[in-house]
Amino acid sequence: MTGTVAGLCRGALVDMPQVVKSHLFILCPNNSGSTFLGTAMALSRKVWSLPREGQHTAGFKGPHTLASAEPLIWGASADRRARYTNPAAYDWDTTRRAWYFSATAHDSAAPVFLTRSPPFLMIRDQLEAAFPASRFLLMLRNPFAAIEGILRRRSKIAIGTGETLEVLAARHIRYCFEQQDRNRIALGPRAMLTPYEAMCRDPARTAARIMAHVPEIDDLDLAVSVPVKGMYHEPLRDMNHEQIARLSPGQIGTIQAELRPIEGLLARYGYALDDPAAFSPSAAMV
Repeated sequence: MTGTVAGLCRGALVDMPQVVKSHLFILCPNNSGSTFLGTAMALSRKVWSLPREGQHTAGFKGPHTLASAEPLIWGASADRRARYTNPAAYDWDTTRRAWYFSATAHDSAAPVFLTRSPPFLMIRDQLEAAFPASRFLLMLRNPFAAIEGILRRRSKIAIGTGETLEVLAARHIRYCFEQQDRNRIALGPRAMLTPYEAMCRDPARTAARIMAHVPEIDDLDLAVSVPVKGMYHEPLRDMNHEQIARLSPGQIGTIQAELRPIEGLLARYGYALDDPAAFSPSAAMV
């Protein structure tokens, strides 16, 4: 049985376990482009998607960042990370049913189920175990721009005594780079890296790379205008420079000091710690 609402097929009315052949997860630090990519990919007729992040979908059984004290800095410390990495905190069978119920697609026979949630970057091993036929898109973004996005939304984050958001945000992004590097190595050919900057510079090439990685998708177009977080509706564009320009010299110095231990790792992915706006796509295509 199939059904449509506003031209979309509803998973609640489809035999999803029979239709879905593989799961595709976008693993990405927050403020790094996954909202645009996920929204654009949902326009494909080969993709089932959720109306919001997987962690925020009704029926999700696991820790999530809504109403938490660390909605944007969940990787900043071991105690924060522990709240999201405990396998006992998740029920993936229940979650799968909830996701299938809430999903929509432009074609009821779409074979790929797309999910994104930034904290899932920490639990790649759990996703592999719970969804064996899964593939992954790994994203990264200029750390200074990603951190600026966190600082701009500081009212949502609880800061402990003796902590500063600049330090916490930098430590969070440092962890995200380290974990994403571990994810890339562990996943091997099941993962594809698509840096935010490379996607912005050449969306057609990024779309072609994604379709080669997930051959079931043959109609992906990233040169589209989509609504993102309810704040703007426009084609993809690189906003790094304008975001980095909002950082004060003191904030840049703090970020550089906190990221210095991973300076080599940043360079491998195309980012220069002492030149905040720099990006080398050849270095990032690893």
